[in-house]
This record gives sequence, structure tokens and C-alpha cells, in this order.
Amino acid sequence: MVARGSDRIFDVVEELVAEVPARLRGGQARLSEQTVGVLRSLAEQLNLVTRDDLDELELRVAQLEHRLRLLEQKDEQPLGS
Repeated sequence: MVARGSDRIFDVVEELVAEVPARLRGGQARLSEQTVGVLRSLAEQLNLVTRDDLDELELRVAQLEHRLRLLEQKDEQPLGS
């Protein structure tokens, strides 16, 4: 009888150990999400721009520079053209 009880304990411990990696990954994912949320909130409070905002602004500047070059080229063309 004792052997069966110790086998059952061993089975329970084995199941718990098998669950540890999945539980750790889940905990890590939740912690990462919370950390990102806190960092976003802090960046907002400090009026810092996000990477997405900066990328969008860089794209807009590049578009405006291109349009300006086109207008400058148009002004440089002789009137007869």
C-alpha cells in the first residue's frame, strides 16, 4: 500500500514539474505586457515620442522634401519648355 501512495505522490510531482515551463511562459508574457504598459504610460507622461510617431514624421518629411524638389525643378525649367 505504501508503494502505491508514494507512486501517486511521484505522479503528482511529475505533473507539476511538467507544468512549470508553461506557467513560467504565461507569467513572463503577462509581466512583459505589464512592463510595456508602464513604459508607454511613462513615455506619455514625459511627452516622449514613440518609434511609430517618429517613423511617421520621418516619412512625412521625406514626402515634403520630394515635393519641394519637384517644385524647384519645375521652377528651373526654361519658359519655352
